[in-house]
Amino acid sequence: MAEVGLKKWIITFTVITASLLELIDTTIVNVAIPQIQGNLGATLEDVAWLSTGYAVANVIVLPMSGWLGNRFGRKNYFLTSIIVFTLVSFLCGNATSLGELVLFRIIQGLAGGGLISTAQAILIETWPREDVGIATALFGLGAVVGPTVGPTIGGYILDVSSWPWIFYVNIPVGIVAAYCTYTFVRATPKEGQGQPVDWWGIALLAVAVGSLQTVLEKGESEDWFATPYITALAVASVFGLLLFIWREMSTDHPIVNFKIMRHRSFAVGMFTSFVLGFGLYGSVFVFPVFCQNLLGFSALQTGELLFPGGLCTIIMMPFIGIMLKKGIPAQFMATGGMFLFFVFCWMLSNSTLQSGTGDFFLPLVIRGIGMALLFVPLTTLAIQDLKGAEIGQGSGLNNMMRQLGGSFGIAALTTLIHIRSGLHRSNLLTNVNEYNPAFLERFNTLIKGFMAKGQSLFEAKIMATKAMEGIVTRQTMLLTYDDAYWVAGLIMLFSIPLLYLQKFKKNANIPADVH
Repeated sequence: MAEVGLKKWIITFTVITASLLELIDTTIVNVAIPQIQGNLGATLEDVAWLSTGYAVANVIVLPMSGWLGNRFGRKNYFLTSIIVFTLVSFLCGNATSLGELVLFRIIQGLAGGGLISTAQAILIETWPREDVGIATALFGLGAVVGPTVGPTIGGYILDVSSWPWIFYVNIPVGIVAAYCTYTFVRATPKEGQGQPVDWWGIALLAVAVGSLQTVLEKGESEDWFATPYITALAVASVFGLLLFIWREMSTDHPIVNFKIMRHRSFAVGMFTSFVLGFGLYGSVFVFPVFCQNLLGFSALQTGELLFPGGLCTIIMMPFIGIMLKKGIPAQFMATGGMFLFFVFCWMLSNSTLQSGTGDFFLPLVIRGIGMALLFVPLTTLAIQDLKGAEIGQGSGLNNMMRQLGGSFGIAALTTLIHIRSGLHRSNLLTNVNEYNPAFLERFNTLIKGFMAKGQSLFEAKIMATKAMEGIVTRQTMLLTYDDAYWVAGLIMLFSIPLLYLQKFKKNANIPADVH
């Protein structure tokens, strides 16, 4: 039964706030890694497990969240997740060793996995059936903006304070969210209580999804299958996934109800959510690295560049919901979003080493509008045919696919950058020789410049050679990042036909009988 009046808006604020806690934490820690590394005396590879452990735990719980909400009651599960997430945030800030911090981040990821899908299901349950498009749009604010503003918030906190405060800021927000959940969110029946627990399903899910996420997070840094444990985890993820699907299809009380895949729109929606995650997280990963490594921007400057695009997404979301309510096909809006994302990637693929903040404003605004046009229609299309308890299960799987899409995107683009950098460097070095007039002119200009500063001819030649090496390296990375933008844009563009495999509905609303 839908809520009305002020209570509806309080619950909406509560679930968006709680989901933002989890979503911001997926990216906010990344900007603090160098400071944590120095403070705790750890290597970069070890500190990277702060992100990997969180992501692995998160993606394991996501597909289970519907079952957990059904077994313990959605309100109880949501409230417990908020409380645990908040308490562990305090423990993360007080950690005295890397081992402690990684352990607490894993627990934080387990609790965070229960926030996103459960928040979405509560929001759908709270709003009237005819306004579900608007509810999905409001939820999308957190899902799209959270990963975008995370680096901005993290950069600001690190500028004015120290790394523990990226965790401490969660505490007051978590307390408010927990109080509002306890006070205003309506309890749902514990329909799964007393039923047998599919322990084999839980174990196989943890092995399959956990192994896959670890491979995606660590594969590039570990040289993929040249490392035995990455190979072992890849094999475990394949066999674990096959056994998990077989187990869930054959048991009477599955952890994940794969029978909802009978709905064509949901089955196709799993792929479109994957593509959305690829574009959302992949672009958020590539752009900051490009700005900081090549253009010399600080983490805070990079975060501030992303903010206008996030603001456009916030402004656009409610209008997207209204357009859905008026019957504009979700496929048309999602097509526009994918095209705008391609335009964003095309514009950034033309960046140069002289690009400044003004050059990125328009592309990032276009990305922000595109993401607003993507998230709400894609989510609405995916779960438009689900009813009752299927919505909780569908939300969990849909969010998991978006998360996995992001991990695949980051892994694929990182590998592409690694491979293409070698190719571009080889091509550029063919022009660095004494038979190339352009090279000789630049090289001799550098030598004269260093000699004018008091260096001998011999020292000036050495310095000029190093300077040319730096120029080649920077040009190599520029071309490589341009390739990464092209690939991300083309994947989004070529995914447009998938949208038209899903059902057209005049008003793609979701039934309100969520229990």
